[in-house]
Amino acid sequence: MDLNNEKEEPQIPTDNVLAPDIVELRPPDGGRGWLIVLGSFFGLFAIFGNTYSFGLFLNYYNTTVYPGNMNVLSWIGSICVALFFIIGPINQLIIQKMGYKYMLATGTILCTAALILASFATQVWHVFLTQGVLLGIGSSFVWFPCIGGPQQWFSERRGLAVGIAMAGSGVGGLVLANICQAIINTPSMGYRWALRVDGIICFVLLSLATVLVRPLGTASQTGGNQQGGKGLISWYLFKNPQFCVLFMVGLITTFGYMAPSMLLPSHAKSMQLNPWVGANLSAIMSAINACARIGTGYMGDKLGRFNSLCICAFLAGLSCLTVWISVHNEATLWAFAVLYGIFSGGYVTFFPTVQPQVVGLENISPAVGLLYLTNTFGYLFGVPIATALVNKSNPPNYQYAAAWSGTVIIIGSLFSFWLRVQRGGWKILKKV
Repeated sequence: MDLNNEKEEPQIPTDNVLAPDIVELRPPDGGRGWLIVLGSFFGLFAIFGNTYSFGLFLNYYNTTVYPGNMNVLSWIGSICVALFFIIGPINQLIIQKMGYKYMLATGTILCTAALILASFATQVWHVFLTQGVLLGIGSSFVWFPCIGGPQQWFSERRGLAVGIAMAGSGVGGLVLANICQAIINTPSMGYRWALRVDGIICFVLLSLATVLVRPLGTASQTGGNQQGGKGLISWYLFKNPQFCVLFMVGLITTFGYMAPSMLLPSHAKSMQLNPWVGANLSAIMSAINACARIGTGYMGDKLGRFNSLCICAFLAGLSCLTVWISVHNEATLWAFAVLYGIFSGGYVTFFPTVQPQVVGLENISPAVGLLYLTNTFGYLFGVPIATALVNKSNPPNYQYAAAWSGTVIIIGSLFSFWLRVQRGGWKILKKV
């Protein structure tokens, strides 16, 4: 195997250069950067912990609070995750106007308010506006600083740093799912108090993220083409062929990515398994996901981040088409949760890890905004499509969801392989 490190210089069009008076960023690869990683861990714990534990609320809403509304309720989680990336096209403008600190403070207020207000909901549309729309918009102000910070502060150990930060989402899913389930099962409290306690936890963690997370350098140093006009959207990035392919990876793969974590609890219930299984499937998957993000992040630094991206994406899709689609008992359901947790965790770690190599740190803020805008469509429509396919038959058939998720994820992995070839050619064993 060729273990020579690939050069970090991105192949960005030559007309996109920093202004002469702007100093090029050089990541310290440690030091204060670890505080940025810690703050990002807290921020992603809070927002993705709610995402990965929403399957718990979805199942409870559908069976107890708003029975028979599964197709409508599934849109709540999809809307929330889709809105995580809603400010993507104007991410750089918001960074320039607000900075990371005030973005995170805004997200802290909105996310906390969303969960507290959701606890007073009496109709589905109340939940849609609070736990869906408001929580999603608030999370958007948290997501971009928390993913941008680790990218900027690290170079050689970027995979490990991003992996640790992203592990916060998996740990959050594990912790919040169990806390919420315990409160829901307490007769004197119930799901409303689960939402309120969730809101308090988010407020504390996001406040810590607000204090800790800061960018490397100034907005001018990460804001892209300083001589290419004042447009809100950095269209010049699409002159970079590698950026276009990475854009397609994010656009396609996310249509299948969230369906397993959202639907596994209801899948377990449809199999009439012990209620504990449904409550803990998402939580255990989140825990595995967290470990995988750190482990695969480190692996990517050693074996090549582009290699690791296409491998993890392909195996995540393959696990849906081979394991989830053939689930027939509790053991096979757990096997899928473990496998998908590992490989999907690797995918979501490497997607942001390769971005600075594709576009350069000087373009990272507008590039991150556009790349994660692609996730909006997949997260918005992916789970509702999977849910509609499941409910086409009576009783519900989750093989359709497995086929849908696996197929679109594998198609996305083919684009990630194309990107890998663009970076390193056809030498399969080359570190890229």
